[in-house]
Amino acid sequence: MASGVATQQFVPIERVRDGIIVLKTGELRSIIITSSLNLALKSEDEQQAVLSQFQNFLNSLDFPVEFFIQSRKLNIKPYIELLQARSDEVVEDLLKIQIKEYMGFITRFAEETNIMTKHFFIVVPYIAAGTAQKSSSLMSFGTSGDNLAQDSAFDTARIQLEQRIATVTQGLTRFGLRGQKLGTEEAIELFYKLFNPGEQDHAAPKLNQDK
Repeated sequence: MASGVATQQFVPIERVRDGIIVLKTGELRSIIITSSLNLALKSEDEQQAVLSQFQNFLNSLDFPVEFFIQSRKLNIKPYIELLQARSDEVVEDLLKIQIKEYMGFITRFAEETNIMTKHFFIVVPYIAAGTAQKSSSLMSFGTSGDNLAQDSAFDTARIQLEQRIATVTQGLTRFGLRGQKLGTEEAIELFYKLFNPGEQDHAAPKLNQDK
């Protein structure tokens, strides 16, 4: 069985710093989570207007982006635990019975029905000049060999990436969507569950990451 170290060799991420994903190649990525629109509920004219705004949004970008949709089975465990906590506080026997029956109904319904939740993300990249070269200072972002020059290079790259993030989020608002950049812990949580699909009910371990 492969060791944890061997498994990590297949993960392209070096670390997460200030909510920015630093790849092993030195390239940077930032992830924006967005709201969604249901075009089916809009009139034909409204649909055309949204699609036109989306086309204009894409044409306004001078850098590539990646759209990513994540589907997960709905995790009702936190809700069941909340109901159990409320049940423990209740003193009336009848109300306790009703809460217990409701918990049983919700649990059976979730087991019999494949309820999925969807999250929508936009990945914004930044590749500094010379990143592909092994001598690039980007390769050392966040490592034990940090120095002022490397921190300065990271800050410069971060400014460029944040400008791209602002461009994307502002473009989304033009057709009624909201976007928010994932922070360090949120990004780690996302990738942890992507690489560990069998542990959707577990939180990502607390890693020693720069915030």
